[in-house]
Amino acid sequence: MTSAVTTDKSARPGYGQLLRTPGAIGFVLPGFAARLPFGMLTISILLLVQHTSGSYGSAGIVAAVTGVSMALSAPVMGKLTDRRGQSAVLVPVVLMHSAAVSTLVALALLGAPVWALALAAVPAGASVPQVGPMVRARWAAKLEGSPLLPTAAAFESVTDEFTFVVGPVLATALCTGIHPAAGLITEAALTLAGGLVFAAQRATQPKPHATPAGGEKHASALSFPGLRVLIVAFLGIGAVFGGMQVSLAAFSNEIGNPGANGLLYGVFAAGNMTAGIACGAIAWKIGPRRRLLLGYAGLTVAASVLWTAHSMILLGALGLVVGLCIAPALITGYTMIESLIPANARTEAFTWLTGAVAFGQATAVTLAGRLTDAHGSSYGFLVPMAGTVLALATLLALRSSLAPKAPSRIINSSAGSSATAAPEVPAARVNERGVGHRVPVTVD
Repeated sequence: MTSAVTTDKSARPGYGQLLRTPGAIGFVLPGFAARLPFGMLTISILLLVQHTSGSYGSAGIVAAVTGVSMALSAPVMGKLTDRRGQSAVLVPVVLMHSAAVSTLVALALLGAPVWALALAAVPAGASVPQVGPMVRARWAAKLEGSPLLPTAAAFESVTDEFTFVVGPVLATALCTGIHPAAGLITEAALTLAGGLVFAAQRATQPKPHATPAGGEKHASALSFPGLRVLIVAFLGIGAVFGGMQVSLAAFSNEIGNPGANGLLYGVFAAGNMTAGIACGAIAWKIGPRRRLLLGYAGLTVAASVLWTAHSMILLGALGLVVGLCIAPALITGYTMIESLIPANARTEAFTWLTGAVAFGQATAVTLAGRLTDAHGSSYGFLVPMAGTVLALATLLALRSSLAPKAPSRIINSSAGSSATAAPEVPAARVNERGVGHRVPVTVD
């Protein structure tokens, strides 16, 4: 028997303590470099295709195809990563992505029709490396049972938000200041370089969980009800991101100040980042399920009043509140994976959540775009409201699925045998109340 024991109970979880985790800096820095291109991809495609075709509609179609392809392929990539290891999957994926994006750039510059660009966008989106989930899986493996795990989730949320703030700005500057194709070319180069360096950090990657020798297959992460409920919640969060992007841009044009879009979205993103930093520094006294329900309820209320704003100041204030409410729900959802999903399926679980945000965002961009074209920005803001209301109703109706359940059997992947595990009722009770620390025990 081997046991993983948590850190000192008297220690205050914080970012400094988190980053002092042995080996953390080695995967955090290249992980950031490899995921920064994620925030550059969509806007780079939009700017390049709009330049070569003269149509925002055509550019939107190509960008949407990329997003949907990524959302559909992400869970498959996550499952392969859990089975074969991060490096084994990441290296061929970043090579494929660089080649696919290069092909898309060449076709766009040659004036290819929209259908050809859309076809090229399929492999470009499907090969987006899931570095964020891989980083989260490394944190989960190193911090299992530690009070630092929520801090790691908060840190990753802030990193994601920073990526979505810096990535589009960098891509826009490259496309407008150097060449319309410079954004995509840089995206491909950063993905390749950052991905290969991250893949080289083999010492901190979770061990792959191959199919046991006895032939008993591991269950897919999607077979766990808790993950399916979280996917719905993350679809709602994606609807907020997508609806805000389109509706804020439309509102800025309506008031005759297109440049206000960057300011308004920056305030929204700043709220998200601020709340993410705060979430990682708080020693929570309530359990994660209750935190998720309360946080999502706040997000739903905030998103439901966006459509009433008719001034830039009011919309900025409401956008800030929405941003402040997103981070707690997002962070708590990622944190709950550790207690809901076994280690051999966690990367797949993280990619399902990342894909859900991307799919919700792509859907919201399409719906909000149609509504704003037909009726104005106020109607576009109805998309975040609808997405969060439906997701909150699902969370409330199926909240029992979010309670951590102790597995009845633990499969020994290396020997192909299985053993009955002692019920972890005290651990589940502690986790739900938010006090104490888990001491997980595994069978060698």
